[in-house]
Amino acid sequence: MELLYKKLSYDLQGAFIEIRKQYGPGHKEVVYQRALTDELRYRNIKFINQPKIKVYSHRTNKVISYYQPDLLVDDKIIVEIKALKFVLPQSINQLFDYLKNSDYELGYFVNFSGEKLLMKRIIYTNNHKPRFRFRVI
Repeated sequence: MELLYKKLSYDLQGAFIEIRKQYGPGHKEVVYQRALTDELRYRNIKFINQPKIKVYSHRTNKVISYYQPDLLVDDKIIVEIKALKFVLPQSINQLFDYLKNSDYELGYFVNFSGEKLLMKRIIYTNNHKPRFRFRVI
């Protein structure tokens, strides 16, 4: 099975590592977000800051709301940035919910302020989403 967005994932992970190496732990989330967007521009990786992502009803397939994650990279990967000393499961679940209820299948949860850099690659493919099973084409 082919890794989903292999090259883009590799490039993103490199950017996360570079930001942690340059800035270390202890900054506010906004510092890491700005540093990461600067690094993505340097690497010529397309992204949107705080995009509005549609949330669909599982019953009617209508848009019922919007999520606003930190970044959307190349219209493929959602990135949720944190600057927490300790990561609780609820923080990671937020990204899982973004994926579960949108068209996107891959996301990265990145915490820059822990003892070590935490990168979680989360996949929730569309074939597991109820609204895609009943879509009429």
